[in-house]
Amino acid sequence: MDGRGAIDLHSHSLASDGQYPPAEVARLARAAGVGTWALCDHDTVAGLGEAAAAAAAQGLRLVPGIELSAFLGAREIHLLGHFVDPSHPALERFEELLAVERRRRMAVILERLAALGVPVTAAAVERFSGGRTIGRPHVARAVVEAGGAASVKEAFDRYLGEGRPAFVPRFRLEAAEAVALVRGAGGTATVAHPALSGLDEASLARLAGAGVDGLEVDHPEQPAPERARLRAAAGALGLVATAGSDFHGPAVAPDRRLGMVSMGADALAALERRRP
Repeated sequence: MDGRGAIDLHSHSLASDGQYPPAEVARLARAAGVGTWALCDHDTVAGLGEAAAAAAAQGLRLVPGIELSAFLGAREIHLLGHFVDPSHPALERFEELLAVERRRRMAVILERLAALGVPVTAAAVERFSGGRTIGRPHVARAVVEAGGAASVKEAFDRYLGEGRPAFVPRFRLEAAEAVALVRGAGGTATVAHPALSGLDEASLARLAGAGVDGLEVDHPEQPAPERARLRAAAGALGLVATAGSDFHGPAVAPDRRLGMVSMGADALAALERRRP
């Protein structure tokens, strides 16, 4: 594995809310010209074993990762963990806790959807999740299947997004706790799509103070002016500017393709040097 090709540090599989199993994401990454690939499923490392085997078969360098939902004050943000040890006991305990919390949350969401005249079964949601980590995108796909919305986006806009009638708050993990969890598992912490999360320079400085290592500057849905702003912020804060497609698959996020953004090998090496 020579690691040449695009460097894409943000993708998802069926282990969380992606469309494809990890092995298929690896195949698609190779076909897209990616040489270094990170699988960062939401709140789980369950797909990393399959991903490692598939990456070896496809000649890819795998960066084992995770994406954590966390809070900075009242704002929900996402943090990417890269180079994590999937077998670290703290990650295993965290996953067990979240599995319980997610199922509790999903039960309440389904009750609210039923009251709104959109009956969705737990079995339908689990079919889209592959029986693994359950999230709102799986509920959204089940809503579409049940005829309650024409698309995943519409399901969020009508029912599942924050402030909508079937929204239920998630388990609260503070940003500093998420950073500590990632770094405790041997990884580096990067702020995912900061512009999409509405983070200003003061918020980015707070995250840098909490131990964050990088900012995801190049993301398909962050326009050029935002990328320039974030790149300048990363430089000012001494953080690594990273790139990730945030690939989920066309059924979930049709405008995101593996390898559509990339970063330099020097930036990847700088990020890896920041491992604890």
